[in-house]
Amino acid sequence: MAIVIHLDVMLAKRKVKSRELAAYVGITEQNLSLLKSGKVKGIRFGTLEKICEKLQCQPGDIIGWTPEPGGAAIDDEGLL
Repeated sequence: MAIVIHLDVMLAKRKVKSRELAAYVGITEQNLSLLKSGKVKGIRFGTLEKICEKLQCQPGDIIGWTPEPGGAAIDDEGLL
């Protein structure tokens, strides 16, 4: 599965600078940069909540999913 981060899009729409968001959320600009590039393995709900609060958006506005071609198929019981 490919998780896609649209944080740059929301920052531009809301005219919020990365530095401002990082300070509001309480993370470093470097960690925010890693999040924007999708190079993190996860995000805490508290961090996601603060991002959404500042940008006045829903989690789905900044995190998306696209299926990978030839990805794992789900069997009849819904199991991989």
